[in-house]
Amino acid sequence: MANSQLFLILLLAMVAGIILIRLYSVLGRRTGNEREPGEKWRFRGLSGQSTAPAEAPPADNVVPLPARTTPTTGDATAQGLVDIKLADRSFETDHFVAGARKAYEMIVKAYAACDRATLRPLLSDEVYAAFESVMSARDARNEKVVFNFGGFTGVKIVHAEMKGRSAEITVEFAAQYTSSTTNATGGVVDGDPKTLQNVVDHWTFARDLKSSDPNWILVATSGGA
Repeated sequence: MANSQLFLILLLAMVAGIILIRLYSVLGRRTGNEREPGEKWRFRGLSGQSTAPAEAPPADNVVPLPARTTPTTGDATAQGLVDIKLADRSFETDHFVAGARKAYEMIVKAYAACDRATLRPLLSDEVYAAFESVMSARDARNEKVVFNFGGFTGVKIVHAEMKGRSAEITVEFAAQYTSSTTNATGGVVDGDPKTLQNVVDHWTFARDLKSSDPNWILVATSGGA
């Protein structure tokens, strides 16, 4: 009976030894494929590949953001019109252009006729002074201008911006007209009454948006006018 118990104890010891050897062979050695401590926060997607975020590149390899480009003329004009609209909710681009067309025709006709009463409220002090100088010299020489407006071939806004509380908009006018200047005896001293001229003028209009006066005035001209 004692021999049987001893044999059973030895058998159990052998089995336990075999189990310990197997466990050590599996758990007691590193294979090189073990996860690092931080890897427990990672998870795998459906493809079986790790979806952990890629490591951040070194600071000297950071790709800079693209430089901010300078706005084109069209972009600057569009932004200027937006700024004007924000400052004056009643402003409408089409309505302004229609008014500018009428103002251009009215001013060039009044300038040719030396109609100071019409010109004065439509021009800034500086522009009126320049127009007045030419008209006065014309009067002194007893000259008259024969002017016929033929219409527009194109009208467009080419610049717009806010300057403090004032809005400024530059309009390009492509127009046609005949113009000639005669002296006291009726002789033509400049221009041709029969030749249709094609001109391109850039006129800048301004308005104080905080003022109750809704009218725009001409503050600068360049071109043929």
